[in-house]
Amino acid sequence: MVLPSLLLVLAVALGAVGAAAAQLSCADAARIGARALARGEPPGHARSLALTAAPGGARVQLSESGGMARVTVRVELRIGPLRTPPLTADGSAAVPLEPGR
Repeated sequence: MVLPSLLLVLAVALGAVGAAAAQLSCADAARIGARALARGEPPGHARSLALTAAPGGARVQLSESGGMARVTVRVELRIGPLRTPPLTADGSAAVPLEPGR
């Protein structure tokens, strides 16, 4: 009885670590995309850079408004083999546009 319980706790802990890693990856990818967009890179290139740094299956949203380049990266995760609802990890970043753009 104890061993299955320990395995379940271990699986949940590993899933939580994976979700935290995905959250950090989304935040990093958003920063990379926002910096590229603020420098004046084409939106397609900024999206490509963000997707390269993001976890697999991520979606990237780009926008420019109010003198800021904004990028949001979002991915849905499943923790473990159980039929649990998906979790959403996301990260966003806003960077001022470079002067003279």
